[in-house]
Amino acid sequence: MYVVVLAVLAVATVAGLLYRARYGRLRAAGGDLPPGLLPPAAAGGSVVLLHFSSATCAPCRQVRAVCADLAGDLDGVRHVEVDADEHLDAVRRLDIWRLPTLLVVDRRGRVARRTVGVPDRVTLRQTVSEVLAS
Repeated sequence: MYVVVLAVLAVATVAGLLYRARYGRLRAAGGDLPPGLLPPAAAGGSVVLLHFSSATCAPCRQVRAVCADLAGDLDGVRHVEVDADEHLDAVRRLDIWRLPTLLVVDRRGRVARRTVGVPDRVTLRQTVSEVLAS
């Protein structure tokens, strides 16, 4: 009996540690955005922080603040927030399973990086600066 309880606790601990290690980490991505997802003003020549959110998502407010600050500080960066419930086709096509999901879209409209959760401000700034430079 105790062995089963310890095994379940061990598996849950490992799963929690893996989840926490990946939460908010920017990772390389690829692929094009579905046509018409970005407003025309955001699509031309800017790096776009494309933030998928929902009205009931509490961490989405934190991502909104981080992205708005970054877009206000860096020239050539725009923040676009998309309600995932209203764009289910795009959510499916981009393989988005959890919210908040943030995509860093380069100037050509390709997804350069993505993260699930609230990204670290410094790391996001470095990543966006790299995408701007490329």
